[in-house]
Amino acid sequence: MNSRRQLGEYLRTRRSQLVPEDAGVATYGDRRRVPGLRREELALLAGVSASYYSRLEQGQAANASPEVLDALASALRLNDTERRHLHQLAEGGRRRGPARRPAPERVSAATRQLVAVLGDVPVVVLGRRSDALAWNTAGQALYAGHLSQRPNMARLVFLDPHTRDLYADWPAKARAVVATLRMASGRHPDDPAMNELIGELTVRSPEFAAMWADHRVKTGGDAVYEMRHPLVGGMHVTQQTLRVTDDQVVVVATTEPGSPSHAAMTLLVHGVHTGAASRSTYTTH
Repeated sequence: MNSRRQLGEYLRTRRSQLVPEDAGVATYGDRRRVPGLRREELALLAGVSASYYSRLEQGQAANASPEVLDALASALRLNDTERRHLHQLAEGGRRRGPARRPAPERVSAATRQLVAVLGDVPVVVLGRRSDALAWNTAGQALYAGHLSQRPNMARLVFLDPHTRDLYADWPAKARAVVATLRMASGRHPDDPAMNELIGELTVRSPEFAAMWADHRVKTGGDAVYEMRHPLVGGMHVTQQTLRVTDDQVVVVATTEPGSPSHAAMTLLVHGVHTGAASRSTYTTH
């Protein structure tokens, strides 16, 4: 994936999303042929030449300084996460050398201990490409009880009908997945497996393609989703994302104590553990 092209697309998309009035640009009621700001308007706000900014958008300029990137980020009203993504894209464009497939991701012993100690709480460890690197029994039951192997969660959200039905507001979950994957792709523009995943989802899911083109980024955090589990019904679940390495996060799913959602989650976890114990008893006799 060409980092300069990604940088240009990101700048162009964010420029088109910025309302002139919000940026302090007077329009005087004129008819505008482009959404958002014009190139020359953004260049003026950032204090760079219009020709240089145009080359950045066209992927023809290299080595944009941190000062220029910060000026563009301020002009575009980017938040801290979006600003960091902009710098990562520019840094990727300065790298040289052939792309190499990274070594398989490993989960540390400390992270496995964390997953084990949270046995009654659904937990999933996700890698840089949203692969489920580890999960506990409760995590599998909540997110993918119909699967026997750990999936790629991005594929699951966009290509699996069960997962689409699991989220009452599926588009909100899908946008969060895309935003997180977009941030990861900025950190690893030369990861062939990442590029293959993005290409596959773009071809197989028009919804992914549309959301990917929006260039939103996100690093995790907490989110509350209404989930409609086929075994226990509706639950409001808080998904907390804990970063354990630059590329790995632990997603912990909790519910409000004493709530109907908590009762449903307890029923799900208890049922899974009881079923596992029964199968174990059956197979040892």
